[in-house]
Amino acid sequence: MHRLLYVHVFLCCLGIAHSFCPSQCTCAFHGHTDGTGTRSVLCNDPDMSDIPVNVPVDTVKLRIEKTTVRRIPTEAFYYLVELRYLWITYNSITSVDTGSFYNLKVLHELRLDGNMISMFPWESLKEMPRLRTLDLHNNRLTNVPTEAIPFLLNITYLDLSSNKLATLPSDLMDIWPPFNGEPISTNASQKVVLGLQDNPWFCDCKISKLIELSKMVDTLVVLMDLFLTCSGPENLAGVLFQRAELDNCVKPSVMTSATKITSPLGSNVLLRCDATGFPTPTLYWTKAAGSSINNTVQESPGEGVRWSILSLHGILYKDAGNYSCKAKNVAGKTEATISLSVAGTISTTIPPLSSSIATGPSNQNTTFIPPTDIPNSTPITSAVLPIASTMSAVPRKPKPTPTNSIQKNSPKQGKKEQGGNARKLAADEKSKKIDASVKDLKIVEETSDTAVLLWRADGLPNDAPLTVVYSPYGDDDIKRTVETNAGSGKLFLEGLSSGMRYSVCLIAKGSVAGKDPCIDFYTLDNVEDGGQNQLFIIISGIACALVLPLIALLLYKILVLYCKGHTAGLDEEELEKESYVKFETISMKQRNLTSHPTELWARRQTQESERMLLCSRSSIDSQMTYKSDSSRSEYLC
Repeated sequence: MHRLLYVHVFLCCLGIAHSFCPSQCTCAFHGHTDGTGTRSVLCNDPDMSDIPVNVPVDTVKLRIEKTTVRRIPTEAFYYLVELRYLWITYNSITSVDTGSFYNLKVLHELRLDGNMISMFPWESLKEMPRLRTLDLHNNRLTNVPTEAIPFLLNITYLDLSSNKLATLPSDLMDIWPPFNGEPISTNASQKVVLGLQDNPWFCDCKISKLIELSKMVDTLVVLMDLFLTCSGPENLAGVLFQRAELDNCVKPSVMTSATKITSPLGSNVLLRCDATGFPTPTLYWTKAAGSSINNTVQESPGEGVRWSILSLHGILYKDAGNYSCKAKNVAGKTEATISLSVAGTISTTIPPLSSSIATGPSNQNTTFIPPTDIPNSTPITSAVLPIASTMSAVPRKPKPTPTNSIQKNSPKQGKKEQGGNARKLAADEKSKKIDASVKDLKIVEETSDTAVLLWRADGLPNDAPLTVVYSPYGDDDIKRTVETNAGSGKLFLEGLSSGMRYSVCLIAKGSVAGKDPCIDFYTLDNVEDGGQNQLFIIISGIACALVLPLIALLLYKILVLYCKGHTAGLDEEELEKESYVKFETISMKQRNLTSHPTELWARRQTQESERMLLCSRSSIDSQMTYKSDSSRSEYLC
């Protein structure tokens, strides 16, 4: 229904605006042989002070040049949904609103060169996902903030020349090769063109990557002017980038304590790396999937040196993998990787699976099989397999009564069996208690990307560990887990997708598999779009309510004028009788000497004389201005 309303409103507005062109602009339609065409609009009136609002909606190219426009207001081009080229060049623009370019989804080229812009709303670029060319040449920009970097990823032509830039964010160059890690290619379609000349560059470590880029050949990033020059510091003033040598600027280097580590299941592991560089680099750890790790300790014993230690406690199989230590400063970044392997069997903290253990009769020694994901080259020694603390066994065929097994075995064997059964019964009772205590699992306050999970844990310690597992319904490959405790009773789930069905389970430590409480829920659709749609409907309705009466009035006026044109001929004689004074002169000429010899009659003036009399100028001043003795009388008719 909303789409039909949009189409109706669009057609109404299109029918009104299609045939109009702004009074201070020139509109042109460029047709093609196949019957299609594009419309371009040029506005270059020096007296224009505002962005025109009645540009035809099918405009593809709009140029506003050499005017006195000083500001681009919010949603100035909202209705130009087909606009691909927007040139607002050599005007007097000093202010650009954040929402100025809203709804320009197909815009390819934006040129704002030759203005007086000192602060550009970089976040407005997200409204133009297909933008490839951004020209801000010859303005007054003093900096490019770090927040602008995500919005420049798709730009292939960026001109920041002839501004007042002294530096750039060190991370800006990381979005382009070779600093983004992609292989160098000479494919012309992938090249990025940068215009950075005519700026007062301060050559230090912050722009060391730009200086390094200017010295490279055969790169995907092409500089419009290769002869960039330093304006500071004093020892580098006037020196070309290609010849500049920066002091105290060293790219980081990283060294780890080991490249491969194999550690027993349940043990504690410390991973360490050291980095050097200037300025002193910062260190952070990530796992293979790219997720950052926070349980680290860092210290810098001196300038240019920093070390970091990552601590892993009670490692499980899920902790195995590659850990990357990354060092970064304004001169660059580097990383080193440590591979961690876990050796051992399933711990008592994980519910045993029937496929991962092999058991024998209760009167035989229990056999343990290591997991299949451990490499064949990893030795498993007795030191790695402490039976009492890390392994558990399940009898293959338990007897109906445990006393029979105790009588057949030695007294010592019987005591072990009794102890094992007692521990198992205690664990079962604890599991039942936990399962019975976790109640009223429900979801409240759903949004498009978040939800709040509530539960009630009666009779359970507040610090009892709980694990929340949630994933899209039917898709177990992208499960997410969150650790919490029973006493909290509430958990905030985030990072969800709108309009999807999710499954969430609450798993208590030591609970019986398959007995964990689970529920399903749906996230809401994106309410922001709905709010915008509702606002658009209201504005469109108001616009049509105002425009339609004007159209009806205009049609009425045209019809009245048309009817008056047809009746003008019929009423001319009557109008003459009622509106004009007919002047007559007396003539002594006899009308008919034969029939009325003594009758004198009044003869009317000719039509020409009458017209001259009625059309003569109506004021003495006008006659004195335009008439003279030697000139003919002038008439207004």
